[in-house]
Formats: sequence, structure tokens, C-alpha cells
Amino acid sequence: MSSEHTPDENVRNLLKTIPENPGVYQYFDAEGKILYVGKAKNLKKRVLSYFVKEHDRAKTAMLVRRIADIKYIIVDTELDALLLENNLIKKYQPRYNIALKDDKTFPWICIKNERFPRIFPTRTVIKDGSRYYGPYANVKMMHSLLDLIHKLFPTRNCTLNLSEENISKEKYRVCLEYHIGNCKGPCQGFQAEPDYMDSVARIEEIIKGNSGIALKHLKGMMQEYSEKLEFEKAQLIKEKVESLESYQSKSTVVSPTISNVDVYTIASDEDAAFVNFFKVMNGAIVLGHTIEMKKKIEESKEELLELAIAEFRQRYQSDSNEIIVQFLPGIEIPGVEFIVPQRGDKKKLLELSERNVEYYRKERERQQSLIDPERHTKRILATMMKDLRLTEEPRHIECFDNSNIQGAYPVAAMTVFKDAKPSKKDYRHFNIKTVEGPDDFATMEEVILRRYQRMLDEKQDMPQLIVVDGGKGQLSAALTSLEQLGLRGKIGIIGIAKRLEEIYYPDDPMPMYLDKKSETLRIIQQIRDEAHRFGITHHRKRREKGTIKTELTEIKGISHTSAQALLRTFKSVKKIRESSEEELTEAVGKAKARLVFGHFHPTSENKKEDQETGAPVAED
Repeated sequence: MSSEHTPDENVRNLLKTIPENPGVYQYFDAEGKILYVGKAKNLKKRVLSYFVKEHDRAKTAMLVRRIADIKYIIVDTELDALLLENNLIKKYQPRYNIALKDDKTFPWICIKNERFPRIFPTRTVIKDGSRYYGPYANVKMMHSLLDLIHKLFPTRNCTLNLSEENISKEKYRVCLEYHIGNCKGPCQGFQAEPDYMDSVARIEEIIKGNSGIALKHLKGMMQEYSEKLEFEKAQLIKEKVESLESYQSKSTVVSPTISNVDVYTIASDEDAAFVNFFKVMNGAIVLGHTIEMKKKIEESKEELLELAIAEFRQRYQSDSNEIIVQFLPGIEIPGVEFIVPQRGDKKKLLELSERNVEYYRKERERQQSLIDPERHTKRILATMMKDLRLTEEPRHIECFDNSNIQGAYPVAAMTVFKDAKPSKKDYRHFNIKTVEGPDDFATMEEVILRRYQRMLDEKQDMPQLIVVDGGKGQLSAALTSLEQLGLRGKIGIIGIAKRLEEIYYPDDPMPMYLDKKSETLRIIQQIRDEAHRFGITHHRKRREKGTIKTELTEIKGISHTSAQALLRTFKSVKKIRESSEEELTEAVGKAKARLVFGHFHPTSENKKEDQETGAPVAED
């Protein structure tokens, strides 16, 4: 086996006997501690793959080195394997498995496993046969739902043991809840068990989001009371119908044609993935939840999504036969169709879920950056290193941009990012010395040579990445200078072309395109735009200074400062020429105003004076 690690004899023997059935495999270390749980369509192929290829991530390589024993469980279908994998991960929480990060304090609605079940909120899930619905990230919404339920179908909230024996012996008396209409008195036999359980069944439908069945039931009751001329009872049922319809209308309406559909979207970064889940019933989103999944080894988006689907379907007891996703997962669920919509209401629903998961991801990143800035920075740098195919994290990035107008006053700017943030004290301007005319390539060559020659002379630490604003030509010019300095191949360097945000690499004629929403591209664009802004500002100052020098400082006795004062007041040389001597006096004083006015309005007398003194004579 051509891998970085040769398994011991025990593992080699186990690998020979693993079947090709679908199932779940478990890796153990030498002490018998479970390291990892995984699922596979073909157990043999999947397990062997760990030992016959090089692994990019250090954690995967470490896992393989620690495997001392392998166990497997054969199942009938991929779905069975997925559900079993999910249960084993939650039970054993192996070190190298995805960790489902969820707020354990979110409440659930419990339907207690007892005679005449109570229905109440709880933050503790007990495996006693009770049914739990949730968790509810929006606690206010959960309490609103419970208030509605108790209003529609009164149920008990006491903890009495309502056994058949206790009720028949008349052991209890009805309490205040009965007298105010919040309970129908099952403790004294005023409500039969079948009637109570029918109410519980209606309540479960509402909790699941299928309020249509409960509405149909209530409207049927209302009709019966009306036919019997029991109008007061009919009115009470009508009020309940209105309450349920009002609650239903507050749900996020998608489309009345979409019913009993689940929606899943995933957003991923270097260390974690986030999965959003929507439950749609009767055209409305009745449930939405997002979980974070901490990555441990080289899990793909497909694997992460599959595990999330198994988790949510179990947690919310979903029986939907249609699942909307961004891409088709690698599993098949009997009786369930996976759909990747391209247009219409289902596409809009998918986009809404994508916005939710992206918002959640960014919010967690923001919180993490506040709590642990260094970890947040390290995550971004690790992502950039992977995206840009670098050999080390780009903690120090330098970006170069040229600025000139038709070759006049050529300058270049360098901006610096350290730890993915601008380091403005390290920004530099370059006035071009050796290039005549508008030659971007020669300008880039000069600037790169000057910058890194100086860093070598002063023994400064080199950046991990150089970004050149431009395509293949500018990148090639920069490489020429790096080669001259003996630095080619020692510093990462890329070019970014503005039009399509193409990323160019040395010796690669084909550009790379980064995801438009990626953090890596955002940072590269930011440092490039900073260089452009910084360079334009410096170029404008040089151009203004050059304009002043050629137009005004030719006048004998007029300094650069006086020229600036005139331009600040009159805005242009043309307006200075058209101004009276009195107006010029207000800006620079009588003596200098006379010189400026005489320069632009020469008389025979001051022409003669200029000729005698050798001063240049202004032409009209």
C-alpha cells in the first residue's frame, strides 16, 4: 500500500475481510477508545481509501496512524447506515468526528408519556417514551404556540397520577383550572380518555405545522353545533378557528402549492459547516433551525449535508416526501425525492434558506472574532492559504499598483495587510525614476526591484504574498525583478486582473476564479482597491504640484506657497489670468499681486523692464 502510514498486522488482516455491503465502520485506538465513526455504500472501498492515499489534512493522517482496530456493522440500505452513523456519533462523540454544535438550552415541547398526557415546555429531554418537539430557537414563538394549543384544546397541567383506579375511587377533586375552563376535569372522570387523546392528536398536528387537519376538525364541530342550534358552543368553536387561522397567517408564507416539504442549505468554511433547515406545511414555513457542524477531518459538503438531514429528520420526526437542496446528496431515502430547483417558488424558498444560513455563519464569525480575534484571524489566513495554493499562511501581504495619465507624473503605490488587516503605517509611494512614457510593465519591474532590493539590504522580513494589480504582463514584469534578486519561488506572488477578477499565477497561462462570495477574494480585492486609492491620491498631488510649477512659479518672485494660495482662492490659472489686480491683492498681497497681474497683462513699460532684467516675457 503506497500511503504515508503502513497499518500494523492486525489492521492489515481486518482490511482483507471487510465486506462490500453498506454499513457503518468504527475505528479504535490501541487502548480500545473509539476514534471515528463513518458510513459507506461499500464498506471495503471506503475503509481501504484511508490507507492507500496521501492525506492533505494533518488530522486525517494522525487518525490513520492511531487506528489499531476496526469494527463494522452491516445494514440493509444507505439510509439505515446514515441514521446509525448519526446515532453512534451522538452517543460516543468520537474525537475525529464532526461535532454538532447546538445550544442545549433551547426548549422543547414535551407530550408526556402518561395517562392523560400533559403538554408543557422543557429544556431537559428524558428518554422515558415521551414525545419531544423542537428545539425552539425562538422561545417567544414556542410560548405563543402553547398558549394557542391550550386555548383550542384544554389539557391538564397538574402532576396527579390519573390512573383508572385513582379516578374510579374519586381520589381527586377538580381544581380552579377546571372552573375557569382551562381543563375539562379528567381527574374526576368529567372527560373520558378517548376524548382527551383525540385532543392530544389534534395538538400534535398543530405542533408539526399541519394545522389544516385541526382546522377541518374544528370547523366540523362548529357545523354540528350550528345544526343542533347550540349557537353559544358554535360561537366558542368559531373563536378557536379564528385564533388558529390568525396564528397560521403569522407564519412565513411561501406558496400555497408547497406543502410538507423540507429545505436544507449548507454554508462551509475551513473549520465548520452550517446547515439551515426549513419545514414547510400548507404553504408556510412553520419551523426553521440552523446548526453548526465542527469539522474534524476531510469531510465533503455532501457528507456534512447527509449527516444534517439524518439529524433533522430524527429530531423533528419529519415524514416529508420531498426535500429541496442546493445539490443532490449521495444517499437515497425510500419514498423521498430530492429536488434542486432552478426557478419558481421552490427556488425562492431555497434562496431564503441560503440567506438564513449565510447570515448565521457570518454572525457566528463576528461573535468568534470578538471572543477570540486570533483564532478568527488564523481561520481566515488558513482559508486564504488553501484558496491561493500557498505553502504558508499569508500573514504579511504587499500589493502594488501603478498610476499615470498618458505617462505624466508616473507613480506607484504599495499597500500592506498584516493578519488580514490594513497596516497603513507600512504603505509606501514610489516616484518612478527610470521609465519614460506610459509603460506599466517597466514601471512594475522598477518598483518591485527597488522595494525588495531595499528589504534585502536592510535584512527585513519578506512578505508571504505579493499581489500585483494586473494580468499576465504585470505579473511577468514583477517576476523578472524577483528573479534578478534571487527571490523567485521564495515568495508567493499572484496577479489580479480587474475586469473578471482573474487570479494569475507564475508559469500558468490559465487564470483561476475564486468564489465571488469568498473571504479570500474579498481581502485580495480590498488590498488591491486600497493600493489603487493610495496611488491615485499621490498621483493627484504630484500632478497638482506640477501644474502649479509650470503655470505660476515661472513668474519671478512667486513661490510655490503663493501659487497654492492663488489656486485655493481662484480654483484655476484661467480665473487668475482674468482677475483684477485688486482681487489678486486680497489673496497674496499688493507686491505679489502686481507681479502676477503684470505677468498676465504685460504693458510696454513692464515688457521693457523685463527685458532689462532678463525675466521671461509672457506671451498673450
